[in-house]
Amino acid sequence: MPDRQKLKVVLCWHMHQPEYRDAQGEFKLPWTYLHTIKDYVDMAAHLEAHPKARAVINFAPILLEQIEAYAEQIEGWLRQGSPILDPLLAALAGPVLPQNPEQRRLLAEACLKANQPHMVDPHPVFAHLVSTVRWMTEYNRGLDYVSDQFLADLLVWYHLVWMGESVCRSDARIVRLVAQATHFTIQDRRELLELVGEILGGVLARYKSLARQGRIELSMTPYGHPIMPLLLDLRSAQEAMPDVELPESIDPYPGGRERVQWHIEHGLNVFERVFGIRPIGCWPSEGSVSASTLEVLDQAGLKWAASGETVLANSLKKTGENLTDEKNWLYRPYRLDGTGVSCFFRDDTLSDSIGFKYSNWHGDDAAANFVSNLETIANRTDHDDRVVSVILDGENAWEYYPANGYFFLSRLYELLSDHPQIELTTFGSVIADGVAAKPLSHLVAGSWVYGTFSTWIGDKDKNRGWEMLADAKKAFDRVVKSGRLQGRALDHARHQLAICEGSDWCWWFGDYNPSTSVNDFDHLYRLHLSNLYLSLHEKPPEYLGHAFSFGGGEPATGGTMRRGQA
Repeated sequence: MPDRQKLKVVLCWHMHQPEYRDAQGEFKLPWTYLHTIKDYVDMAAHLEAHPKARAVINFAPILLEQIEAYAEQIEGWLRQGSPILDPLLAALAGPVLPQNPEQRRLLAEACLKANQPHMVDPHPVFAHLVSTVRWMTEYNRGLDYVSDQFLADLLVWYHLVWMGESVCRSDARIVRLVAQATHFTIQDRRELLELVGEILGGVLARYKSLARQGRIELSMTPYGHPIMPLLLDLRSAQEAMPDVELPESIDPYPGGRERVQWHIEHGLNVFERVFGIRPIGCWPSEGSVSASTLEVLDQAGLKWAASGETVLANSLKKTGENLTDEKNWLYRPYRLDGTGVSCFFRDDTLSDSIGFKYSNWHGDDAAANFVSNLETIANRTDHDDRVVSVILDGENAWEYYPANGYFFLSRLYELLSDHPQIELTTFGSVIADGVAAKPLSHLVAGSWVYGTFSTWIGDKDKNRGWEMLADAKKAFDRVVKSGRLQGRALDHARHQLAICEGSDWCWWFGDYNPSTSVNDFDHLYRLHLSNLYLSLHEKPPEYLGHAFSFGGGEPATGGTMRRGQA
């Protein structure tokens, strides 16, 4: 079968974390570096191991900066003893462990945050340490009696289980430490820290190299990962949810268009500095799009964007098109009238199978099933320029798989690389190949999650988050207009505002999310808002001193991922 008639398949892996640093640069949560040593490194290794594979790798620029900061801090500590501003990583590095009982408790409890079946249970020594900590936390002073050696072993094992499978299989230091199992020394911890530093310092260069070889396309999300349609017009949420309850005090978000343009331009600048190229494509934060959003992306010179299946379905239904179950309508690019941006839309079934279904399957069976579903699409679709878009989180799914998804991903890339009916490609290559985008006369605003913005607005707590943000933005505008901030001080305040405009905060607010995660993100959001006021030399409002969202639910994957359809 000629290549031009093959089913074009794009695997788009999106990597992002919100800003975890406070105003002093201390990381309040460790997820950036943990996902780097586990997921970002493994995703690069799989592509390196399969030269014929192609994929789109999307980064949020605010994540890129944090990876760089971690690499610099570890190098500084190893070279000259300068501080590491992450409590968990600093404890691994430091020759003297914390002696304060509260610090020791927090350190031990931080090492419990790992998937039990796939990251804890396979390692008997670590499983025993974890069970001991859990037993001791039932007593108010139980952890006072643990030794420094216990904490050292717990710390080392925690970092070992968060290490990517590709590293575990190739690095002799990991093999030795796992075999040693107990009584880790200061030198052992330093050796492990050196490896963490090597990964953090080299992972972005690996993606850059893959891109230069034409094996991946690098794309970006606007700088702070904002929900752009809502910044542009909160009422766009009503297009897919006519009855949504919007925050009463915001209409519209002040200066939203200017803020969206800032996130795009600043994001492009950071991305170009890190990778040496200017991307042509954008995964808008959470696939959130609207007609106005595409217009702004077009003006910025971006050539493609992507969103969710239900966004396209809602849009086509609005024009009166009859949608078939075979979804021939889904497997092609579209272009909204009046813009030059090609839009691709996620196949929810295929994407969610990777995110939620296959983790309990044998890797070979899961990969074979995925490919079989693609073959079915190839055989039933009735046009040559077929493009299947598989888009999902590139970091959170794998801890629910054995060996961090190693067996599934290895087999998947192997099967797809040489398939006679399937061509792995990228969105940019689809455009370069001349695949025609079908005209789209109307776009219903929404995201990849359910085709709506319900994950970020409409709930009492989410709306309260928007109200707090709008209050801070009004204070920002007032101070800027007064001329009190200039130069670097103004740039700092503008950057702090961008952090507060990120999507992750409202993602977590709401009763259906787990209380521990809601507590973390509620606290961090209020801290970021308070720091914004302080950067303006304004007094933070009293309400920022009080939690407002508490959670209590038990969603799938702990709430880190959602399905495309409800």
